[in-house]
Amino acid sequence: MLDTLEPCYILYRLDSQNQQGYEWLFISWSPDQSPVRLKMVYAATRATLKKEFGGNHLKDELFGTVKEDICFQGYLQHLSSSSPASLTTAEQQLHQIKITEDKVARDERRQVAPASGRAKTEIRVEGKNPTLQGLAFPLQEEAKHALQQLKHKRTNYLQLRLDTERETIELVHTTPTETRELPSRIPTDCPRYHFFVYKHARQGQATEAIVFIYSMPGYSCSIKERMLYSSCKNRLLDEVERDYHIEIAKKMEIDSGEGLTDDFLYEEVYPKQHALKQAFTKPKGPTGKRGNKRLIRGAGDNDDS
Repeated sequence: MLDTLEPCYILYRLDSQNQQGYEWLFISWSPDQSPVRLKMVYAATRATLKKEFGGNHLKDELFGTVKEDICFQGYLQHLSSSSPASLTTAEQQLHQIKITEDKVARDERRQVAPASGRAKTEIRVEGKNPTLQGLAFPLQEEAKHALQQLKHKRTNYLQLRLDTERETIELVHTTPTETRELPSRIPTDCPRYHFFVYKHARQGQATEAIVFIYSMPGYSCSIKERMLYSSCKNRLLDEVERDYHIEIAKKMEIDSGEGLTDDFLYEEVYPKQHALKQAFTKPKGPTGKRGNKRLIRGAGDNDDS
């Protein structure tokens, strides 16, 4: 029943039951030969479908790129390989975050009684646990030294990367950089963290501000990289501001360095205030013919000319 070029969703009813009725297996089929655009569309709509179907009805999920992944033997292998022993520390933390978010979503379910008197379950999956802080990869010694140099203004730019194998944050380089050179520092094939001392003039005075740039070049990066960089970002910023006492004036996320101009940085650091609402003015009447003029006589007026 599977198309080797087109993804699909499969809902398979199991024999087991819970309080809501029969339990279901949710299968995502995304063949390797499928166009990237289709894969992205199905990946982006999976959560919506689960929400509409009702997550409390789903007992398990299965993802497959080849037919062997989602046959019965593949499902048994999926069940037996759920042990976290083979995961790295970072993958275990990501897995734990997902488990916690799923628990939060379950806790946010509310029973709503419609007019018919039957109970209706409403599932809110958009809620996030505010206590989740992401992953914390340790900074390599060279990266720590570079941050100290940035703090004391001995360098004006540094670039960091994640070593996903050793699970550390490493220094890429600290090449002195002018604003006009900043776009060329943004890689086009891999994600990076950047700290840049933006020197400029404000109200006639020379000043500077430190900006943080998280560059993620579209979907050319692996899903693992996207998850790790996104999850590590907040913890890194917390450490930089708390332990190194570096005040970051602006934090931004970009997919390329093309738009990193002086004007763009200035507007990001000093966003324009919203224009004041204009006072209410009476709208003008209709233009053109306004009708015939009428003469209104008083009660005592005489008709004789």
